[in-house]
Amino acid sequence: MAFTPSTTAVSKNDKPALSFWNIWNISFGFLGVQIGYNLQTSNISSIFLANGADPNKINWFWIAAPLAGFIVQPIVGLSSDKTWTKLGRRIPFILGGAIVSALAMFFMPNSEKFANILSPLFFGAFMFLLMDMSFNVTMQPFRGLVSDMVPENQRNKGYSIQSFLINTGAVIGSLLPFILTWAGVANKPAPGAKVAPTVIWSFYFGGAALLLSVLWTSFRTKEYPPVQYAKYNNISEEKEKEKISFINVIKTAPSVMWQLAVTQFFSWFALIMMWTYTVQGIALNIWHTSNAQSEAFNDARNWNGVLGAAMSIFAALYSLILTPLANKFGRKNIYMISLIICGLGLISMMVFDNKYELFISMLGIGIGWASILAMPYAILSKSLPAKQTGVYMGIFNFTITLPQIVASMVGGIILKNVFKEIPIYMVALAGLSMILAGIFAKIVIRSKE
Repeated sequence: MAFTPSTTAVSKNDKPALSFWNIWNISFGFLGVQIGYNLQTSNISSIFLANGADPNKINWFWIAAPLAGFIVQPIVGLSSDKTWTKLGRRIPFILGGAIVSALAMFFMPNSEKFANILSPLFFGAFMFLLMDMSFNVTMQPFRGLVSDMVPENQRNKGYSIQSFLINTGAVIGSLLPFILTWAGVANKPAPGAKVAPTVIWSFYFGGAALLLSVLWTSFRTKEYPPVQYAKYNNISEEKEKEKISFINVIKTAPSVMWQLAVTQFFSWFALIMMWTYTVQGIALNIWHTSNAQSEAFNDARNWNGVLGAAMSIFAALYSLILTPLANKFGRKNIYMISLIICGLGLISMMVFDNKYELFISMLGIGIGWASILAMPYAILSKSLPAKQTGVYMGIFNFTITLPQIVASMVGGIILKNVFKEIPIYMVALAGLSMILAGIFAKIVIRSKE
């Protein structure tokens, strides 16, 4: 049975308060999306390395994904603002993106099997591009859906629940290769093959979970019809028909969006560095190998999944107290503190030489990750005009994709020329960037709590 929002509200133009399970269903699809996304971030570098990529150039394979998001997200946001179907305005994009993402996940780890069409590296890069582009198509409308459906006084809760589901999905996605190894699935490529079966089957399970969870949201959530949505957001009929150019949308963007962009740049620069170099970093630092097809390297990759799961568990637990903390101390202050703790966690990975000590690092990183997933959107959403929520959320994605593009372009240069091909130093650099993000969160963002 689909969720139909109550029409009972404090006043005739207020959005009705939602129950916990109403808000849960709105974001439940993000659980599966994050399973897929975390499988991608945890395993893509090792897949490319196994297929013969140069470690000093692995960063270039990561540039296509944020570049696609840079282009796709605003288009999806603008389109979803103007779309009204029987399924709603955001859900058609969520569902369509999930279907394409799942298909790409089925093909990505099998790149070597399509060598008669394209080289494994090029085929894998194309699937990575398609997968990440469709993840973007799915993710952005989820952000807009919370803003559309959840009243302002429940917005912290809405994005915190979304953060909890994202991190729960990340735990599952991170642990899948490790669990399959424990269950007896081979963790080393078969003779003549390049990618371990644990990775291939993880992507199969992840794609299936993505589809099922998105279907749950799609059929358990009923978006407000145009007239009701306009009433709840005080949009007049004239305003609804008004056409605004993309240039004017940029010109009239709320100032807080550009203020958040500074913090977003340094935090997402840090994240892409972490995702790109952690496996290589801990493989060399703890397992003392750089051979991507060795069993030791695959053990490091699996342990990176365990660490990612631990990080996500810490993030999920922290997201449960994020709302009361933000309500008491202010969103901006909690955002700042969380990012600085995250930066210290990243830097500590350079110091530890025991794989179990890295769980301490994950505690700090998880605190920052939970905040990154919730606080910027909670701060921004209250400043967005209801009619253009989708397009502004899409434009805001520039603040995520641009730093990833920059990091992907300079990462290999820094690794080779500054850090002499010691990848764990790249993770420490990510920590310094995250600390800067926290400092700028305090001094740049001028949002009123």
